Amino acid sequence: RAKDLKTRLGILLHKPELGHRIGTSSKLQLGSRRRDSSREVLEWRESFDQLLKSKSGVTAFHTFLKTEFSEENLDFWLACEDFKKTRSKTKLASKANRIFEEFVQSEAPREVNIDHETREITRKNLSGATSACFNEAQAKTRTLMEKDSYPRFLKSASYQDMTKQA
Repeated sequence: RAKDLKTRLGILLHKPELGHRIGTSSKLQLGSRRRDSSREVLEWRESFDQLLKSKSGVTAFHTFLKTEFSEENLDFWLACEDFKKTRSKTKLASKANRIFEEFVQSEAPREVNIDHETREITRKNLSGATSACFNEAQAKTRTLMEKDSYPRFLKSASYQDMTKQA
């Protein structure tokens, strides 16, 4: 049932008469900074790190992941990056719990695809929340995106259109 719903939503996203075209927002990102952005778009295919370093690259990749219904992986990775910048112990603990409840725990609303062992290690890390408590789960999610979603992104029509414009 869930797969059927995702398929139907995916079809709706691709229908231009509904006023939304896949890739439109990422194409708009190229606007005024065309020369710099053109070089940047081409650099995204050099490595996954190049893509993640680019604000517009992350936006384009996120748009692509939405079409595959797997944007939770990138959202989790970004939440972990933001989490690592937190200095307050109080905020660190509350952010850690929020991230765990949203992305990591079993049956989480936006559950990421990690193994049971990593999920348990992360759960145990919450008791003494440090900026490193999501490192293992974040690394596994990053690897999944790099090996699976990133190659499909590079082959996608939206990225191919961006490189042609570049």
